[in-house]
Amino acid sequence: MTVHFFRTTNKNDLFQEVTVEKTSNHTDVLSLDSAQYGQTIDGFGASFTDSSAFLVDEVIDEKEKVMQKLFDPKEGIGLSILRNPMGASDYARTIYSYDDQVEGKTDLNLKHFSINHDRKSILPLTKWAQALNPELKVFASPWSAPGWMKDSQKMVTGRLQKEYYPVYAQYFVKFIEAYQKEDVPIYAVTPQNEPLYEPENYPGMFFPAKEEATFVQSYLKPALKKAGLQTKIFGYDHNWDRVDYPFELLDRAYDAFDGIAWHWYGGFPASQSRVSHYFSEKEIHFTEGSGGDWIPAFEPAFSNLICQGIEILRHGSKSFVLWNIALDEKNGPTVPNFGRSTCRGLIAVNQKTKAYEYTLDYYGLAHFSKYIRPGAKRIVTKQTKSLKNVAFKNVDDSFVVVLFNDSSSEKKVLITDSKKNLGIMTLPAKSAGTFFQSNKTE
Repeated sequence: MTVHFFRTTNKNDLFQEVTVEKTSNHTDVLSLDSAQYGQTIDGFGASFTDSSAFLVDEVIDEKEKVMQKLFDPKEGIGLSILRNPMGASDYARTIYSYDDQVEGKTDLNLKHFSINHDRKSILPLTKWAQALNPELKVFASPWSAPGWMKDSQKMVTGRLQKEYYPVYAQYFVKFIEAYQKEDVPIYAVTPQNEPLYEPENYPGMFFPAKEEATFVQSYLKPALKKAGLQTKIFGYDHNWDRVDYPFELLDRAYDAFDGIAWHWYGGFPASQSRVSHYFSEKEIHFTEGSGGDWIPAFEPAFSNLICQGIEILRHGSKSFVLWNIALDEKNGPTVPNFGRSTCRGLIAVNQKTKAYEYTLDYYGLAHFSKYIRPGAKRIVTKQTKSLKNVAFKNVDDSFVVVLFNDSSSEKKVLITDSKKNLGIMTLPAKSAGTFFQSNKTE
């Protein structure tokens, strides 16, 4: 048996391995001998937005090293999900779809559909990530349909016109098939990123629950089935504060959706469980959360990331996906006329000097992604207000526990299973730890 403990205590002490004590006085006990198990994990990750892909591929000189530190399970933190935009998002250098037309023109047969934009950086980096981590899953989400399908006639603002529902369903089919031809299977799609938000300065599309349910049930799901595609469909893809939307989706079109996707920019993680209580057969996924200037770095921001991650997983999510993999010194690039960006990527890149550094988000995500591998099952554990935790058993029978000391004093945590004490972890106030125990000898 081998035991490892990785801890983050401050901005200068990030995901560092420390000694596991065998005998010592302890303040808390965490038992892993529960016979109850929760969800099975699909993975952890972030997004190769147009901006992130550009920075990693064309700005950073050491991109081989960076890709390894992101995706390699042994040499890096083993990210296992990419949730990439289908077309432009707010973090893109231009506004584009896969079938742009001049004003007044349409393309009902999608003869001009092309993923050529992605062939420059997004697709090659996605394939590279897949090579580094064969367990990688790719999720895809559009920020907007092509402008000619919308009542606004542009990708910024507006809603999808019902006459284009069949065409838009084929747009998804063509996208999935195009990536599949490149040996990149699309594991899941969402019909629309943040369907209740209609931004005025970057691509977006208002897509009420009734309309999304109709589109998926009557058009998208049948189109995928007819094409022989097994890609899953996750509905909603928006914040915890509007549980009415996923309820309406599943009330109207239960069989059409494989699960519900969530973001963290409003509400609380318990919303995931509230919906799951009534629709327990549907998957739960957390598909976007970004760090940013709205929470001061370091301790408040890092604590928020770890605590939210723990709660997201305790409330049944099969994934925990942050936002941009990389952003520059201005928290961009962003689409023209976006204004000031306040988001933070996993990597901060200076476009002028080409210097880069891994942010608190990278190290926070590492606490989960490094050792909780795809296929892991969550062990049901008890937690206190001051000692937050989530625990997993991997397919190789190794145990992983992520802990956070949310108190103002040091804690010594004894971790046990049904047979023995596994070790004692020292956690200073407001610090995070990842405990990993394997039956393999090193």
